[in-house]
Amino acid sequence: MKILLAGDSTVAACPGYEYPMSGWGAHLAPETYWWAAVHNYAKGGATTESFRAEGLWYELLNQTVKGDLVLIQFGHNDQKRGHLAARTGYADNLRRMVAEVRAKGGVPILCTSVERRHFSAGQLEVTLGDYPVVVRELGAELGLDVLDLNQWTRALYQELGEGGSKELFFHFAPGEHAHWAGGLEDNTHFHEKGAQRIALHVAEQLESLGYGLAATMSAGVRA
Repeated sequence: MKILLAGDSTVAACPGYEYPMSGWGAHLAPETYWWAAVHNYAKGGATTESFRAEGLWYELLNQTVKGDLVLIQFGHNDQKRGHLAARTGYADNLRRMVAEVRAKGGVPILCTSVERRHFSAGQLEVTLGDYPVVVRELGAELGLDVLDLNQWTRALYQELGEGGSKELFFHFAPGEHAHWAGGLEDNTHFHEKGAQRIALHVAEQLESLGYGLAATMSAGVRA
């Protein structure tokens, strides 16, 4: 069995010069703890539309065989395109993706988008509108499993608080990172510590759904 990932930068592996920025998909398969191969096709900036237009979706489908899991998480960039609104273009594209995975004998699993870290007056803001809601609705409509990463990450940030949750994200002061010499405060993209924590949660959720993933992944996640 393989696990194939479709998504945006919050899922994708980042280029080396951006280290330690990372999407959670890059940490889903610590090589010494996982028995299923993970193929990460996620790309920074991708929408449900561009992922297909650039050929990434077809590459993923060509590798999909019966029994493979296909995890799909989009939304961050779709919400920047008017024609990819949650209940129109976005939902239609996800329905088509699900149908195509099933036609290949794969098992599609939708993921709600991980939340951005935007606090105001100590309260975590909602930044993704109806996109997570639509994914939950599609899960019920199409009879498939949904990993609610939006709900889980929101709870995580609130538990850690505005200060503590900062460590999950890509924050550097001037002079601390060669590529961003002037400093960076990024509340969308994860530091590898945050990405690893989300990947572990994804693994645990898949195992709880009966997909047979090894809980020993936890041994490969750094504190």
